This record gives sequence, structure tokens and C-alpha cells, in this order.
Amino acid sequence: MQTLALANQKGGCGKTTVAINLASALAARGERVLLIDLDPQAHASLGLGQADFDGSSIADVLSRDVPITRVARKLPYGFQLVPGSLRVGEFEEVAARMLGPERVLEKALEEVEGLFDWVILDCPTRADGLLAANAIRAASLVVLVVETGAFALQGAVRAQKLFIDLARECEREIDLCVLATLFDPTRALAREILIGMHARFGDAMFDTVIHVSDVAREATAYGMPVDALAPTALVSRQFAALAAEFSDLNDQRESEGRATPLSWPQPEIV
Repeated sequence: MQTLALANQKGGCGKTTVAINLASALAARGERVLLIDLDPQAHASLGLGQADFDGSSIADVLSRDVPITRVARKLPYGFQLVPGSLRVGEFEEVAARMLGPERVLEKALEEVEGLFDWVILDCPTRADGLLAANAIRAASLVVLVVETGAFALQGAVRAQKLFIDLARECEREIDLCVLATLFDPTRALAREILIGMHARFGDAMFDTVIHVSDVAREATAYGMPVDALAPTALVSRQFAALAAEFSDLNDQRESEGRATPLSWPQPEIV
């Protein structure tokens, strides 16, 4: 089971859109996928029409030791969701009484090992809190989601260092890769930023680039993944290609007989 933490230290980068649609694209390949909404604003849950804030959520897993299997919801798109909740703030309050509070999610996920091929963590934008620490501790790969907008490259470099430092504080070595999103090929600035991202991060970049898409926004408004609304749309094909990159990487790892997490070329921090 591979656990992907989709992260950035700022909002508006398309992180939740990636979480929803990567989960759906992996499920379409026959993979067993669990999406966990760690954001207190529960945007992934909202984007899937699961905004039942009075129901069971990730807050119960973190604060009340409720098993993930009792909270996860089966969706009609082939994957399962552990919803987010405004109540997730309770975790910060009770953490002071816990031993190793940054390991709660990691331990909870041990109970579903073998039930899923992929766990996708939609992380909160606050990178200095206990929720982010839990995500980093549990993850086998951190996916830094970066929009191709003004100042994005500078922000990505800062975020890269932030998450690696956080992993060290959690006594965890992590692999980190970079996904470019919200790319508009008609804008010269976006093309220049994408070139700069490849120059800076090199092989740690995914080949797939997610374009800005009205169809993706429409799908979110309808509470469904984009491949359920418009399976032949360009952005649907891009998420399918991204899922294929993950699957190919995992297949390569398994063919080499490796039991270690996914590994990615690590860009040098300067």
C-alpha cells in the first residue's frame, strides 16, 4: 500500500482537484483507492458531494480512535472516502494528552494495510500543524502540487524545504516529487514557469502537467470527478496519464522485488 500526501503551504494550487481526480483515475485502472480528507475545510468532501459535517469523519479516527473502516464511505466512482470535518480541530486539543500524536494517522492506516493499493491524503494548507505532521509521517511519497502562476517557482522551493524539514522533525525520511497544475499553454508566463520548474526540480517532476480546466471546475460543482462528467475531456486524459505514471512506478518497484516505498529522484535544496 502506497500513501501519497498531496501538499503545499498555500491554497489555490489545485491540490484538492488533484486528490479527487487522481483517486478516480487510479480506481478506473482497477486499483483499490482510499482518499482521506485531512483539510478542516473539507473541500475534497464538498467536491464529492459528501459534505455531511454531522456524520463520521477523519476527526473520529484521529481524536476518538475509531477505525478507518467504520468511517470510510464507498462512492459510486470506484474508490472510498474518509470525509473531512470542521471537528478535526478537536485533534489539536486532545493531542497534548497523547503519546506520539504525530503517529496517530500512521497507526490507523496500519489497520487497512492490504485493503487498499493507494491511500491519498489531501493535506491542509497549514504546514506547521499536527495534521500536516501526521500526513508526512504516514506518507511514502509527498507530492508537492504547484500551480504555474506568478511566484509559483519561488513558493515551490520554499514549500519543498518546509516539508523536508517537517519530515526531519518527525524523524522520517521522505521522497518528494512535484506536479505542475493549472497550466495555461496560451500564456507565455505559464510556459516560462513550467520550464523553470523543470530546470529546478528535474527528474522529480511528473511528466504529466494538469491544465487549467473549466470542465474540472464544473465537475467539482456537480460533486463528482471529472472523468465521471466528461471522460473524453483533455483534463480527464491528463489525470489518466498521471495515474499511469504512478502505476508504472509502483510496478517497477514490485518487479525489482523492493519492499520499500516509492522512491523519486530528490532535487538538491539550495
